[in-house]
Amino acid sequence: MTVKDLVEKLNLTVFCGEDKLDREIKGGYVSDLLSDVMGFAQEGHVWVTLQTHTNVIAIASLKELACVVLVKGNKPDEGMLEQARDEEIPVLGTDAQTFETAGKIYQLLNA
Repeated sequence: MTVKDLVEKLNLTVFCGEDKLDREIKGGYVSDLLSDVMGFAQEGHVWVTLQTHTNVIAIASLKELACVVLVKGNKPDEGMLEQARDEEIPVLGTDAQTFETAGKIYQLLNA
């Protein structure tokens, strides 16, 4: 599944990274603890979080994640968007809760 497929199937908002939606998704990781993501997320994962600051993008870039999905209606701050554009990391959003979002992504990846 690609990031574009995820956007379409979950009706996600694309805050930035429209030109990188062809990335293949290999799995997912859910955490709001940055050190946890740094230690355990893997290349190609979708990161589901409510964090909206630049450190999220630094870690997403370091770990070569496919994209970041912001939950609960959270929107990226301008610094996050600027860094995401520079690092070419798609930032997506949903109004859904973390548990619901993670469950749907899991189902899509394991269908």
